[in-house]
Amino acid sequence: MKKQDIKILLVDDEPDILEIVGYNLSSEGYQVITAENGSEGVKKAKKELPQLIILDVMMPEMDGIEACEMIRKIPDLKNSIITFLTARGEDYSQVAGFEAGADDYITKPIKPKVLVSKVKALLRRYKDEEVSNTVKVGSLVINRDEYKITSKGKEIVLPRKEFELLSLLASKPGKVFKRDEILDTVWGNEVVVGGRTIDVHIRKLREKLGDKSFKTIKGVGYKFVD
Repeated sequence: MKKQDIKILLVDDEPDILEIVGYNLSSEGYQVITAENGSEGVKKAKKELPQLIILDVMMPEMDGIEACEMIRKIPDLKNSIITFLTARGEDYSQVAGFEAGADDYITKPIKPKVLVSKVKALLRRYKDEEVSNTVKVGSLVINRDEYKITSKGKEIVLPRKEFELLSLLASKPGKVFKRDEILDTVWGNEVVVGGRTIDVHIRKLREKLGDKSFKTIKGVGYKFVD
């Protein structure tokens, strides 16, 4: 994605911030959209679908925390990177921001060059996230957005947990995933399950995708082999 195609939404109630930050980002070639409060920011986010959203925390009408929570509920913006602008020492704002769904934060005041560098780093993360939504291993294609599996050109429908287990193992072919790591990543704290649950799901995946792709490492876990 070229710079001129990247949209950055800057939301802040301070005109000076909008002008200075907006100018520096525009000078780099990005499309910059501005909003003066959280409510306006949410509306513009829905309309413009920016790749990066920079939100001030303290704003009238709707603060950045609430705006972030609302933006995170919009399906078309699920991959957008959200970073907060916080004053130095506002640790509570940073914690609240992460809980609301923010990816990072930028501490004010910030020098223009440092800001631009930070934005570039955040956008690289966006590109990595974009790429990671589709995993390709040999003839196997995993579309995480659509929960769709294609093997040798044929679409295979998997239940959610089988899909998530396959997605995890195939994300790093050859890596041995320990049983505890698999349980924590795929099942989390939803229910109390035992190691036998993994074995059952692996057996089902072998039936649908073939034995050769899944290797058992006794006493440790499993790995995916192309």
